[in-house]
Amino acid sequence: MRKRAAKIRTQLIQQLANGEFNSGEALGELVGVSRSAIANHMKYLIDIGLDVFSVKGRGYRLAQPIQLLDQGKILRILGHSNKDLVEVVNIINSTNTYIKERLKDLPQGFVCIAESQTNGRGRRGKTWVSPFGSSVYMSMAWTFRGGYQSMAGLSLLVGIAINRALKEIGVNDCKLKWPNDIYHDFRKLAGILVEVEGQVGSDASAVIGIGININLPSTIDGIDQPFIDLTSISENPVDRNELIALLISTLTKMLKEFETRGLAPFMAEWKDADLFYNEYVYLESGSNRIHGISKGINESGALLLENAGKLTPHHGGEISVRKV
Repeated sequence: MRKRAAKIRTQLIQQLANGEFNSGEALGELVGVSRSAIANHMKYLIDIGLDVFSVKGRGYRLAQPIQLLDQGKILRILGHSNKDLVEVVNIINSTNTYIKERLKDLPQGFVCIAESQTNGRGRRGKTWVSPFGSSVYMSMAWTFRGGYQSMAGLSLLVGIAINRALKEIGVNDCKLKWPNDIYHDFRKLAGILVEVEGQVGSDASAVIGIGININLPSTIDGIDQPFIDLTSISENPVDRNELIALLISTLTKMLKEFETRGLAPFMAEWKDADLFYNEYVYLESGSNRIHGISKGINESGALLLENAGKLTPHHGGEISVRKV
């Protein structure tokens, strides 16, 4: 029953994607259900973030057309036809969770991309709000033969990779906020969640989750901080499939270098885009606060904080950084 409902909703989304009106009767004939059943499916689509409205006598339409994810197009841009490396799904609980549950069976560099997440996760247990077709929700699997110690600074590397890709499509002036966010004009544009699986002394695998706001609905709620999307700041329309392919190729290339050389080759890029460099900030971990001047990062990815003339490295975990 669930599979049939999911198939029907996929067909309805594909039919509505161009932003034109479709009558309830015509949609019912298309998917083989009644008009009342169509109304129920439309309610579900609204619940997952699609901006669907209806006009009596004309039917249903989206407030604006949406571009759907296309595995074939992504693979063509990447220049290969290995479908086992890229999987596109409509609605999923979490792309990170999906990969974690299958990690042992996935090839190096496998990527899962979703149109929507019902349980998207950010750092520190926060929810990543994931309306349908509005953003990039993707996760990559990568195994490090050097184990845990070879992953130091990984989330920072991913931030640099995202910034590189955004520059490629003409989106400049983005800033990197330690340890896992990309900002534009002091508003959050993208976030990273790296989860590590493995045992000390052996290979370790990372699940690299990336969320980038593309064209968020005006009615979106549930986000507890200032945010922005690419549509608001880009001079040109953003093709999600092209951006995802660019992200995959950029990150794959950088991960290969990172495996052998660590974060050192990328330090200058971080410094150039560091949101809080030379700013007076505080680190917060639970009820504890440490104040000081942000002095960038070291080669292990630790944040360098200057206080009373002393420079101290601080690592991730539950620490967050805020400008005073």
